[in-house]
Amino acid sequence: MHDTTRIVRSGLTRPVAGEPLHAGPVFAAPYHAPGDPTAIPYTYARAHNPTWTHLEAAIAQMESGEGYTASALVFASGMAATTAVFGAVLRPGDVVVLPENSYYAARVLAQEYFAKMGVELRFAATAGNAQAEKLEGAKLLWIETPSNPTMDVCDIALLSEAAHRAGALVAVDNTTPTPLGQLPLTLGADISIASDTKSMTGHSDILVGHVAVRDPELHKKLDQWRTLTGGVLGPMEAWLALRSIATLPLRLERSCANAQAIAEFLTTRSEIQSVLYPGLPTHPGHAIAKRQMRYFGPVVSFILRDKTAAETFLAHSKLLTDATSFGGITSSAERRARWGGDAIADGFIRLSAGCEAIEDLLEDIAQALDATR
Repeated sequence: MHDTTRIVRSGLTRPVAGEPLHAGPVFAAPYHAPGDPTAIPYTYARAHNPTWTHLEAAIAQMESGEGYTASALVFASGMAATTAVFGAVLRPGDVVVLPENSYYAARVLAQEYFAKMGVELRFAATAGNAQAEKLEGAKLLWIETPSNPTMDVCDIALLSEAAHRAGALVAVDNTTPTPLGQLPLTLGADISIASDTKSMTGHSDILVGHVAVRDPELHKKLDQWRTLTGGVLGPMEAWLALRSIATLPLRLERSCANAQAIAEFLTTRSEIQSVLYPGLPTHPGHAIAKRQMRYFGPVVSFILRDKTAAETFLAHSKLLTDATSFGGITSSAERRARWGGDAIADGFIRLSAGCEAIEDLLEDIAQALDATR
């Protein structure tokens, strides 16, 4: 059965006459739990919830590949999922190798909390597989490919092999591609994490994240972290996520096709200094991306001459909502440098292609670029 079919049908219940096709959210804090609690599937909502179970099964199915079955845990956000990986794996004296251009909040978390608790941080570029040079004695290698927001690419299989030789676990932030676009566990990683707030759920209305692994012992450690710290997902959000994931194949195919067309169009415009998209043959990581990704993702980054040009572009666009985040069904864009934290130009735009008609998007982008002259 094709992945798209499995995903579309992932929320269906068993065919019982008179029962709904899709289970609703289960709202509960405590559950009936007489006697020995180890024999009861649900006891208290900080540890488990039936709606999570459905969602985690759907995500685990997506993260699984030939020769292995993944397990998944859902969290209140992508950063809660990231924190769970750091917290379950790293201890004082351990070394973690991080991309210097990964999602800035993950870097801040590592610097402001884990480094101050005695974890050694080593940074290297994503491009050129530069992290491979920093692996000696490391406990964890953290990869993000394509990186956010600069769209750099590294070779997951190569880095995973190098990390395992050095005795390190490998975690991949797979937010931009989603498991439908890229399977880190198949490529050798130990942990696949994502902010499912983005393309995975795609409607810009919930916060949710997940972690997927192959190793049951690692799953137990992450599960314990979630239960003890309480970074749990509400049942309504879990239900909305499960409902939304069913349309991922349709949304991702359209948004990635739009992103490709936008990236190609931007290369023809004189106002653009640089276009950063792994689907372009001119991208330095294109060959790697083509080998390890099924879709190149909905995010296109590009650079205008300065802050004024970028803000003029955004102000004149009628179809690009000026907002942070990405992966929604409606196209959005922002001048990313306004937040700080990334070594990028003032005119750097991160654009998220939605599912609108590409002709309308290109026409709108053209007129907005005209206004920057």
